Order: sequence, then structure tokens, then C-alpha cells
Amino acid sequence: MSERTIRVDGVEVEVPAEYTLLQACEAAGAEIPRFCFHERLSIAGNCRMCLVEVKGGPPKPAASCAMNVRDLRPGPNGEPPEILTKSKMVKKAREGVMEFLLINHPLDCPICDQGGECDLQDQAMAYGVDTSRFHENKRAVENKHIGPLVKTIMTRCIHCTRCVRFTTEVAGVSDLGATGRGEDMEITTYLEKAMGSELQGNVIDLCPVGALTSKPYAFQARPWELTKTESIDVMDAIGSNIRVDARGREVLRIMPRLNEAVNEEWISDKTRFVWDGLRTQRLDKPYAKRDGKLTPVSWQDAFATIAEKVKATEPSKVAAIAGDLASCEEMFALKGIMDGLGSPHLDCRQDGTVHDPLHGRASYVFNATIEGIEDADALLIIGSNPRREAAVLNARIRKRWLMGAFPVAVIGERADLTYDYDYLGAGPESLADLVAGKGAFSKVLAEAQNPLILVGQGALQGANGEAVLANAAKLASTCGAISEDWNGFSVLHTAAARVGGLDIGFVPGEKGLAVSGMLEAAGKGDLDVVFLLGADEIDTTQLGNAFVVYIGSHGDRGAHRADVILPAAAYPEKAGTYVNTEGRAQLAARGAFPPGDAREDWAILRALSERLGATLPYDTFDQLQSAMRAAHPHLAAIDEVPDNETDGLTALGKSASALKGGPGFVSTVADFYLTNPIARASAVMAECSALLGERSAEAAE
Repeated sequence: MSERTIRVDGVEVEVPAEYTLLQACEAAGAEIPRFCFHERLSIAGNCRMCLVEVKGGPPKPAASCAMNVRDLRPGPNGEPPEILTKSKMVKKAREGVMEFLLINHPLDCPICDQGGECDLQDQAMAYGVDTSRFHENKRAVENKHIGPLVKTIMTRCIHCTRCVRFTTEVAGVSDLGATGRGEDMEITTYLEKAMGSELQGNVIDLCPVGALTSKPYAFQARPWELTKTESIDVMDAIGSNIRVDARGREVLRIMPRLNEAVNEEWISDKTRFVWDGLRTQRLDKPYAKRDGKLTPVSWQDAFATIAEKVKATEPSKVAAIAGDLASCEEMFALKGIMDGLGSPHLDCRQDGTVHDPLHGRASYVFNATIEGIEDADALLIIGSNPRREAAVLNARIRKRWLMGAFPVAVIGERADLTYDYDYLGAGPESLADLVAGKGAFSKVLAEAQNPLILVGQGALQGANGEAVLANAAKLASTCGAISEDWNGFSVLHTAAARVGGLDIGFVPGEKGLAVSGMLEAAGKGDLDVVFLLGADEIDTTQLGNAFVVYIGSHGDRGAHRADVILPAAAYPEKAGTYVNTEGRAQLAARGAFPPGDAREDWAILRALSERLGATLPYDTFDQLQSAMRAAHPHLAAIDEVPDNETDGLTALGKSASALKGGPGFVSTVADFYLTNPIARASAVMAECSALLGERSAEAAE
């Protein structure tokens, strides 16, 4: 980028010639108001709030968002171009724009959910005037029904078109647009259908006024009433950075936090709106089965019942399964108990995938990194539907695709991913052809500088799972996806707990059983006790007569089958470490408290370990975290992606056997909105799921 020297309000700065005047002014420390401009969206230049005066330029204010630094001319004697952001001309122009904006605005701040967080309020105070010269009737617009998530009060709309540009450019689902001209212009979904994107909630953050607000959050609270806690999302394996807003014990809102390397400033709708599921179907006291019926008991009675059963059982008949929302600390504690008891039967892979830490960390993480997608120049998706499994990551793929020169191919389900791709086939045969160098796309991968092989969980299940993983590793090696400065072999997980579980070795020990083996053994009567740490995605009917201890937050599948229930905290109610799909360790913080007698999972396990005769050697969360980090030092490197050795991955590729024919790869996420106990307890997610079903039925017709 070529640099240009300019002067902003007398301050001389060097900025890239590609910068807009707005960016250049901000680089010089000047504040520029705006409504329509957004760093991640195309430039519309239609609100005119960002007007500045360009010396030597036209004799009228210029829209700083739509004019580039390279368009500026130097002074008559070669002086740097000068921009004024506080001159009389600029002040009068901004006051005029604000006066026009408020002609039709309803000024209903006392009943508007945007109150206190509204750009229009802030900028009217800072740049507006206290009177209006207009006394005509205000324009009124009918509200639009655009689904259960976004509430519309379109009379407030100032036509900045941020929402239209977001749905079209970032989400890739052209839900919103404008009809009419002049004062008849309206933002609408045309046919008044619900919006169809998994990222639609982001228009709430983008809207600079109260035209688009959160429907579930409507009239719940004011921003200054809320306690705000920075945390990490667990609805998928991306580890989106979030802010949990709570009042008292209740979580009332979840908002995105900026992290360029992970989620930029977007979050999925499940992440944003799942909070109502934190209130319903909660487990708030211990239960134990008495005469075949779950009955409330004290913690001591619950522990005594478990201890009696475990002590009467051989260690080889005790097993543990960790769920998809568990933090590293609680899995580490449960592993400590299992090791103390002497049982090798533990697993964190509820979906039955074949990841094994023995192949090295590079065999089960997204090595290219989420940000690295933008450096890739070809993409092969195997057995994954990124739009359903990781909507924010899918938006990053679309962002790269929009840059151009980015061929994409898919082996697996044929689905609308919001970008064009070549469909190579449904199953293992298509992958075998690519490994053998057949087909046009194998040539595309070979010619690419940074090819990206995205392997989804749908390809790694069943009898063919290990062979698919090995062949994908082999393909990555042969096509140049693994080199000194690039590792394009990338596994996309669907569970927030999965990478952390694999990192701490929460997998079967010597002669230990995986999840499928545990279910089979329990059905035959070869397992007597099974601990479920929030594990609800297994077929609990296969557990036979085994004694089931469920440690979790919601009355879901695991709790229905349990003999003893130990009520635990949900993710916003506890601190912990989560490792996302790219192997980045991130810290979640407690933003609220669990209901009733529920306790944090690690504290339950520490107390239980004492009764089981396998006492864990720590008494506080900090001691537990220190012990975990001492055993696995990379988990102490918060918000960093460690470099992973590729030797194990290369060896895995060399061991690849021929792929047998088999069923096509199917994504492990059937319904985006109902993937975990919290989502299944959410009325909002249930409504979204029903709408999704209706849309699918219409599409099928």
C-alpha cells in the first residue's frame, strides 16, 4: 500500500492511499459520526452524517466514507491535502442532516429497547440542534413480520441499509431489501416471510436506531441495569467471544464481542437467543431413584447412594462419558476420578467419531485457523455442512469466496452454503477418486498454493471413519496442503468440549471402551455404573440396567434415564477453559449463578471423589486449573493457537488403506437450532426449528 501524507484539523498523518477520508480522520484521532458506514460492509454513502470539509476541494461538504485519500489534491504549493472535521461548514451540514433525520423519527425513546445504546440518541446530542423547523405530520410505516427473532418498528428506520447489506453480503441470504422511493421507501422482506439466515440476529447490533431490536429481549431491561461479563460461547466449536448480560440471577441477553481471529463481531442466532433456555427445565436439586421414581434428596444422600453402588462394583465395570458443553477443568476432574478408581472406560466423543490423540494434535484441529481461511486459495469440504455446524465460520468462507479466485468443492450433502461450489459426490468413492488424482478438482488442489481440506464430523463416523480420516490426511500431504508455512488439513468440530477433551486425554485407556462399546456393554450387563457429564446426545435407551449418574444442568435425555441426578451449572454460570476447533484455549467467566442447590461441575466432582475413595488433590478452582495446566501446558496459552507437529498427521496419511464403498457423508447436525440441552429447553429455538421445518417442506415441494 502506498502512503500519503494528509492534514486533519491541523494534525499531519501518514495513511494508506486506499483509506477512505473517514478512516484517515479516525487515524488522526478525529471522531466522525456515521449511520450507514460499517467497516465490514460495502459503502452506501446514503446517510450523509459523516460530512467533512476538504480544503481545495469542492465548495460543499464531502461524504468522508465514500471518498478516498488518493482522490485528494495537494495545496497550491505542494502542501499536504487538508481535511476539516470541526469547521463551521461541517457543523452546519451535520446539524442539517440530523434535523432532516428527526423530521420523521417518532422520538419514542422512553419505550424503545435501543434506549441507552442508540447511535441516533448519541449523535443527536453531540451533533444536532435543539429545535426543528418542520411541523408536518410524521411519516408512519407498517411494521414487518420477519420471524421470531427480530422485532421491527419500521417508523424508526432511517434507511441506512446496513441490514440489507449485511444479509446480502455477509450472511449470503438476500432476505431484506428496499421497496419504493423517497418517503415511500421501506425496508422489507418483500413477501413478509421470516428471515432464513442463521446469522440474522446480527442486524440488531448493526441497526443504529430502534427499528430492528431483539424480539425475545423486548421490554426486559435497560442496559444500565445489567451486569456485563465477557465469556465464551459453547453452542458450536468456534468459541465465539460473547458478552453475557445478567440482572440478578437471570441471564437476559447475549451479545458478541470483537475478536478478529475467531468470530470478528458476528455470532449465530443460536448463540444470541438461546438464553431463555437457561431458565426452563433446570435441575435445581439432587434426585435419586426410590422405588423406580426420581425423588428429591440431599447432596449427602445422593453421594452416599453413588458411593455405595461404585464401591460394590469392579473398576472395569465403571464408565464415564463427557458431554458437548463440558469445560476442560470438569473433564480433567472426572478423568482424575476415573484414574483413581482404576477404570479405563472414558470418552468425550459422543458422536462416535474416530479422533485419537495418539495421531498428534494436528490430526483433530482446524490447523489452517479460522482467520487463515482468508489465505486459502482452494477449499474441499468433506462430510460437513459449515452453514449448520458453524455459521460464523461459514460466513468467513463466504467472505473469502467473495474476494474471488477461490474454487470450492463438496463431498457429502448437497446444501445451500451461501456460496457456489462444485459437487463431487456423496461419499467415500468420491474421496477415493480425489486421492487417486482423478477428476478436475484434484488438479485444482495440486495447483493451489494454500489448499484447505475441511473435514467434518459427518465423514468420521461409522466403520469407514478411520479410513476417511487417513485418506483425507493423505490427500492433504499429496496436494501440498501440508508444508513448512501452511497446514491446510482442518477438522471442523461441532462440540465446544471436543478438542479440550481430546487434549486432556479424555479417551479410552488401555482396553477401554469408546461410547459405542460402552452402550453395547451396558446393554449386555457388562457395565454397572455410567457417569454422564452433561452427555445427552447418546441413545440412553441402550444403557440397559446400568446405574446412571447424570451431572448436568437440564432435564434432558441423560436426566430422564438417570438413577441419580446431580444438578450442575450451565455455561454462563461457571468459569472454565474451552478449546475451540482450531485448538485455541479461551477462558469463559461466570456471569450469573445456578438456580437452587445446583453447583459448579468441578465442585460436585471434587466432593464426590472424597466419597468414592479417589479424593482429588485440589480444593479450589484455581488449584484445579493449575493442576490441569501443569499436566497440559498449552492450555495456559490463552487465546493463542499453538503450532502443532505434523509428523503424526503425515504418518496417518501414509497408513491410509483403500476406502470401501459406503453410505454418503451426512452432517451430524440435523437441526441447527436443537443441538444441545439448553437449546432444546428454549422456546425461541423451538419456534425457529418449527419454521425451519416448514421452509424445508416448502422447498421439497
